[in-house]
Formats: sequence, structure tokens, C-alpha cells
Amino acid sequence: MSRLIASADDRIARRTLLGSAAKAAFGLTLLDGVPAGRAAADAPVPTGANVIYLMMRGAMSHLDTFDPKPGREEQGETRVIATTLPGVSFGEHLPRLAGLADRLTIIRSLTTETGAHEQGTYLLRTSYPELASVRHPSLGSWVVHVLGKRSRDLPGYVLVGNGNEHPGCGFLDPAVTPVPVADPRRGLENIRRPEYLSPANFERRLALADRIDRDFRGHYAGPQIAAYDRMYADAVRLMGSGDLAAFDISREDAPTREKYGTSRLGQGCLLARRLVESGVRCVEVESAGWDMHRDLWDELPEKAGELDAALAALLADLESRGLLASTLVVLGTEFGRSPKINENGGRDHHPAVFSGVLAGAGVKAGLVYGASDAAGRTPDGDAVSVADFNATIAAACGFPWQQEFLAPNGRPFRIGNAGKPIAAVLA
Repeated sequence: MSRLIASADDRIARRTLLGSAAKAAFGLTLLDGVPAGRAAADAPVPTGANVIYLMMRGAMSHLDTFDPKPGREEQGETRVIATTLPGVSFGEHLPRLAGLADRLTIIRSLTTETGAHEQGTYLLRTSYPELASVRHPSLGSWVVHVLGKRSRDLPGYVLVGNGNEHPGCGFLDPAVTPVPVADPRRGLENIRRPEYLSPANFERRLALADRIDRDFRGHYAGPQIAAYDRMYADAVRLMGSGDLAAFDISREDAPTREKYGTSRLGQGCLLARRLVESGVRCVEVESAGWDMHRDLWDELPEKAGELDAALAALLADLESRGLLASTLVVLGTEFGRSPKINENGGRDHHPAVFSGVLAGAGVKAGLVYGASDAAGRTPDGDAVSVADFNATIAAACGFPWQQEFLAPNGRPFRIGNAGKPIAAVLA
């Protein structure tokens, strides 16, 4: 045994190896962090809002979706349709959402100075510009950090998508890192006990690993090590839990699956509903493919149609199950697209103004906040920063949006940075 833990360097290397093994076995991505200070796993489960965040990666065109400009050259080939809100129109490829507009809050005056995808997405997820000196927590990690997990066995935060460039837990406890699900149809992978191991042999291996780790814990005891230990315990407990069925959308009947649409976004939204219903606090669903510099009107109908079916089905499903009042649904994108149509029949990056949508817990229904100018080029009053948008989400969920949290370097951070909630949007 002493050979296995012969030196501090060996022990550190071994801990790194174990972290990699856990990532491979349980689909967990671990980032350095500070303790979240949450209650123990057997403590009472906190209450509070759930969040389902739909991330439209690539910059969704506001003019062709939630903020069209009928009768203007900038509108291009996308026709405009009426909604259930008097005087409010959507792009033609959102007919289901147009019929649910009286359930939505549409923010038409979002603005940012960041016109690059990676930096814009990081800002949207964290409220902070990307820095080399610190990694900021994503909004979903803040949700679990502040409100805690709802389920003893299921993770608090799930990311449905590839997770590339995701900030994860930032400087928070690794326990609030999102558990990634690459394909909603396949669910959570690599969570079964290997067939070549009997239950008894598996338990023996866990016990051996625990004994080997004792010396490491004695030398490097601290909140981070405790967080990793909780992560391993949670992963093992999840392997034997009946709650794993929440990740299996094949258990839904065919009409329900078809209602959401067969796209990854649609099936991801169905998975999000199952997870929230089963006790997952926050689910983020990514949808790539909105970066339409060319042939926009060839690509837009499919992408917007996927969004229309998925979000409309999600809202209706949550409401029918009594979950919408306790779940905030967010639709976000990193920036907008230009009113000017380029020579390739597309729209280029346009951070000056774009749209976002909120529905459900903590926000008013049937509201349009802010406006872009006649051409859809700049905010026409009531400009909303990304930090304001995230502070509004935080306030709607009952988060302490004004509270400062200290990173390991001693710097204070707030959930929505310096943003202020939009009072007119909050219920």
C-alpha cells in the first residue's frame, strides 16, 4: 500500500487520475471551485423555483423570430404572423408560439457589446466577460448553489448538449457542475455497473479505493477534497437509483414525443421536463445552428420550426402537469443578427439589439418589454443588458441577486454582476 501513495506528487497524480475516471464513468466534468456551503445530503430539501434554459447558440435572428419588422426591406423573405397579443407579431415559422404569446414575456431590447460567439455565450451564461484570472459560475450552477438540490439521488444541474466552452461551476463547489447529456435520446450514459463485476466485487473495489484514499485525505483535507468525495458518493448512489428512469425519454408515449418534435432540441426539452418533474433543479438545453451568414431563408424554417414545436410543447406540458408555476423557462441567445441582408442571403453578427423570452415562475405573462427601432438596429428605449437579463432571472427565482459571493482570490461577485432586475417583468 505504501508504494501506491509513496509521495505527495504521486498522491496528487492519483487524485487527478481518479477524477478522470469519474468523468469517464459518470459523465461528470470537474472544475476547481470553492465550497458551496449547502446542507448535507440528508438535510431537508430546499424549495424554490426550477429553471429550464434553452440556449440558442449561434445568435438567433430577432427580425425573423420574435421582433419582425413588417413592411420594411430589412424583414427580407420572412413573412409576419399575428399573435394572441394585440398588435404583436412573430415571424411566420413560430405559429405555435404565436398562439401562446399571452403566456410569454418577450424582451425586445436586449443589447451587448460582445459580437463574438464564444465571448458572447460566456457572458450570457455568467453575466461576466471572460477573463484569464478567474472562471465565473454559469447561471445553472448559481441556481443549485443558492437553492440546493431537490433530489437526493439526481444531480441538481443537467446540461443537454455538447458542453463545449461551458464555464461549468466556475469558482464554486464542483458539486454544482452540470452533468452533461450529449444526446437526449441516449440519456445519461456510462452509469451502469460493468457486467464483468458482481455487486460484491464492485463494493470491494469501492472499499479498496476508499482505504487507499485515506492517506491522501489526511495530508490534503479540505473543502475541495470533501466536495470530490461527495461527488463520488453521489455518482455511486445514482448508479443504483430508480430515479435514473428520469433520463429515459423512451418511457414517454409516442404522441408526447412527437408533440415535442424529433429534433435534438425537441427531445432535449422533453428530457428537461422529465428531469424537472423528477427533482432536477436546473436543466440547460443547447440548440446550435443559428449562425446564418448565408442562405438564411433556406436554413431558418427548419431551425425556427424545431424551436416552435419544442418550446410550445414544453410550456403546455409543464402547465398541464402543474409545473409551470414553479419553473422559469428562459430562451436566450448570445446576440442578434443584422437588419441588413448580406450578399450571401444571410445576416451577420449584430450585438446592438436582440430578443429573449421568459415564461412561468416569477414573471408576468403576455408582456412585451422594450423595443428595437423601426429597422431592428438599436434599442428604442428600455435597453436591457445581459447582466440585467440574468439579474431578472435571479429575482424571478428568488435568488439573492444583490448578495456578493467571494471567489478564491477574494474578489466579490454577484449572480447578475452589476445588473438590475426589470421590475416591470417580475410578477
